[in-house]
Amino acid sequence: MNNMHAIAMILVAGLVTVFLRSAPFLLWGGEKKTPEFIVWLGNMLPYAIMAMLVVYCLRNTSLTEMSSLIPAAAGVGVTAGIQAWKRNSVYSILAGTIVYMVLIQIM
Repeated sequence: MNNMHAIAMILVAGLVTVFLRSAPFLLWGGEKKTPEFIVWLGNMLPYAIMAMLVVYCLRNTSLTEMSSLIPAAAGVGVTAGIQAWKRNSVYSILAGTIVYMVLIQIM
């Protein structure tokens, strides 16, 4: 790949990103009412994405091996607890990751 190909790829990616980020404003901006389905998706997708991330993160966890189960359960528990307490995704994900990483190192 030469420099022109790299520049072209970056420009295309940038234009697609700008288009996708501005599309909702162009379609439903101003006085147009946002369709109920889009509002529903906006409310439900964060929960669905979090559920998919939990499944993805726990996919290789063995339920019979305690050195695998305890760190994963503790990480998920800390993440869920701090999220319920503080309602801050950054704090909860950071704390859960730290707990998980410490536990897998000491177990």
